[in-house]
Amino acid sequence: MATIQASSLSSSSSSSSSGSAFPRNIRAAASKPQASHLSILKLPSGNLVQELNRENGLRTINSVEMKPLVSTNMRNDEAHCNSKVIEELYAIMEAVADRSEMHKNIGVQRDNWNRLLLNSVNGMTVTAAIMAGLASVSGRGAPHLALKLSSTLLYTAATGILMVMNKIQPSQLAEEQRNAARLFKHLHQQIKTVVAVGSPCLNDVNAAMERVLALDKAYPLPLLGTMLEKFPKTVEPAVWWPREQRSPHEKVGGGMERNGWSEKLEEEMREVVGVLKRKDAAEYVRLSKLVLKVNKILAICGPLFTGIAAIGSALVGSPWNGSWAVVFGALATVVNTLEHGGQVGMVFEMYRSTAGSFQLMEETIESTLKEKEVGERENGELFEVKVALQLGRSLHGLQNLATTPSPSSATEFASKLF
Repeated sequence: MATIQASSLSSSSSSSSSGSAFPRNIRAAASKPQASHLSILKLPSGNLVQELNRENGLRTINSVEMKPLVSTNMRNDEAHCNSKVIEELYAIMEAVADRSEMHKNIGVQRDNWNRLLLNSVNGMTVTAAIMAGLASVSGRGAPHLALKLSSTLLYTAATGILMVMNKIQPSQLAEEQRNAARLFKHLHQQIKTVVAVGSPCLNDVNAAMERVLALDKAYPLPLLGTMLEKFPKTVEPAVWWPREQRSPHEKVGGGMERNGWSEKLEEEMREVVGVLKRKDAAEYVRLSKLVLKVNKILAICGPLFTGIAAIGSALVGSPWNGSWAVVFGALATVVNTLEHGGQVGMVFEMYRSTAGSFQLMEETIESTLKEKEVGERENGELFEVKVALQLGRSLHGLQNLATTPSPSSATEFASKLF
């Protein structure tokens, strides 16, 4: 009985205390700001949210996990673009290799033309001269007439063949094809190097295409319609590279070396360009003009002499005495041997091509120096080595050419190879 009373008393006291404390809690909660009440709440962790979503059959997409997907897609696009560029470069390499072999074979063929036609013309001319001589010492009759007509026909045929040979210049045609084969092979190696050691881009594809088209234009394969003029009115260096318009030069300030470049190296390259223009390119253009004049004289004299010999052979035994057909036949043989046996047309093309190589070197150096950003240029030390090798000089010799003012430098050529 006492226990029951004690428990009832304790329960009544606890209920009274809680009842008295409830209003105080309400007032305390009302007196506190709402922000302090919200700061007590804690958001559930990410793992708990994922677990609840899995239980409800939902799928969560984490924003952090999307970043690797985006970067992976970008890498895939770049790899696809690079693979496409490489495929295009390989296609160009195949076309370039085919052109190189084609020009090589045609060059051999046209060199055979030169030798075979020269031997044929000289054989015809010598035979016609012998017949004209025999006709002049033989008496009247059928043998005399046969020898005279045969000599006239051979001289006439030799004159026609010589006119065709002097028009197309087979030795010069062969030299053009040899140069084209060499340049296409060089372009093939350059593209191969870009694919192997570089990171090719679309600009490399466009540059390779432009160079292929420029070579096709500089050294055409057909004889009719697109053949290069063998006796041009003005002699200019051969051009087999695409001409690009560069932005005007803006000098990069500072004397500190950047990307292997310095003001001293730039001045050295400018001096090399000046020597190339004043001496090497000008000298080979002068030699080209001289050889062209000699070739023109020989090209005119050869058919002229055989034509006169043909007329003389027709007059053998007449009162005008056509025995001088033998003399002009001999002169025609000498002239044809000098022109086509000496391959004067090939020499002209060789000089013209050499002048073109010097002009290409000049434009390469000038375009490199005109580049605004030094970082966009080729490394200066590597560029200097390439220029020295192309000129057949050591680095010390190249520096002396640009920096040593001496009386001999006025007559010294930049190139030691030609």
